[in-house]
Order: sequence, then C-alpha cells, then structure tokens
Amino acid sequence: MKLSDGLFLDSARKISRASPDIEYKEMIVDNCCMQLVMRPQQFDMLLLENLYGDIVSDLAAGLVGGLGLVPGANLGEHCALFEAVHGSAPDIAGRHLANPTAMILSAVLMLRHLEQYAVADRVEKAVHSVYQEGRCLTRDCGGAASTDEFTSALVGALA
Repeated sequence: MKLSDGLFLDSARKISRASPDIEYKEMIVDNCCMQLVMRPQQFDMLLLENLYGDIVSDLAAGLVGGLGLVPGANLGEHCALFEAVHGSAPDIAGRHLANPTAMILSAVLMLRHLEQYAVADRVEKAVHSVYQEGRCLTRDCGGAASTDEFTSALVGALA
C-alpha cells in the first residue's frame, strides 16, 4: 500500500515541513506493529489512516489487557467523537459481561477535551481505585464481576 497511501503521506509530509519542532517519521504498518510489541517506548503518537488505526489500536489494546480497557478520541478541527476503541461488542450484548472501562475512560477524555479537568480526574481516580482493589473486575481482566457489579464498584469509589 506504499503507493495507494499517497494523499495521506503527502499531507503528513507537508504539515511536517511546516512544523519542524515535531519529529516526523514514516513506518510501514507491519513494522510499526512489531515495533509496538518490541519497543513501545519509542512512540509518543501515531497518526494513522482509518484501516491502519483500527489494526494498530487493536494490537495496542491487546498489549495493555484487551479491548475493554482502551478509550478512543477522534479529534477534528470543529468536532470531536469519543468512544471505546473497538465499538460495541455485539457478541456479548445483553449478557452483562462487557467491561465498561473503555467507555468510561473515553468519557474522561471527553471531559478533558471540554476542560472539565477536576471531574475527569475524579472519574479516572475511581477507575484506578477499582482496579487496584481488584475485587470487582470483569472476566477480561481476570475477575468474575458483571458489568453492573463493576459499575457499582466504580460508583462506590466515586463517593
């Protein structure tokens, strides 16, 4: 896809030249995935097209525990969208098995975007508290708690 990604690459190169204080590096997606697994500390930010972003965000989610943990933010010039990295998990819908952490942390990102820092910090601290306590974790994080039980623990940590 080296040739088909031309417009994206041309645009990124143009912006990079206009912003010399920001380090710019191009990497083929398969090498990027390998580097994320072997040396993730080398990355501060990844700018990716939609397909590559989906693949790489799923890989990164796997490195930190799974899709139920990773928040997402799509920021535009005039609007923003916040969501869990990989969407709705329809295979477990209605079964009370989903880990709501990704959606909750997406809300934290939204609150920060809206400059509601104190509220965002409070919610994030509650999430960390529930995980540190370890009593109400969902199955994907090694526990047996339902979505409702995890959420109740989180609400309790907010109190």
